Amino acid sequence: MLADAGLIGFVPVKDLAAAEAFFCGKLGLAKSGNDGFALVLRGAGGTMIRCVLSPDAKPQPFTILGWEVADIAASVGGLKKAGVAPIVYPHFEQDGDGIWTAPDGSKVVWFNDVDGNVLSLSQHAGGGKKG
Repeated sequence: MLADAGLIGFVPVKDLAAAEAFFCGKLGLAKSGNDGFALVLRGAGGTMIRCVLSPDAKPQPFTILGWEVADIAASVGGLKKAGVAPIVYPHFEQDGDGIWTAPDGSKVVWFNDVDGNVLSLSQHAGGGKKG
């Protein structure tokens, strides 16, 4: 039923301007609107992400939004240049760039947005993006 419908991601934020500075300025996402209730972003393939104004929102201790990338090391380098630091978890063996390698060879790095939400990049085993 929904296999052909567009997917929308939602991220709670406390300040739309700060969210725009982070998601557009540091991550390079394209802004497609701001209606005062949500900052609307567009990702690859036109996927919509709505950063919804939620003054009382509390960040969760798990990933709420992530991107699949073809070269995680290069992507982490870009994050670092933009001033975005990886999260280092004590229960994962992560390399010097904060990248964890799963048993199947997939790689993941986590980072926070300006509100403390956990975001991630992943490169799945087999190289490149999967469909």
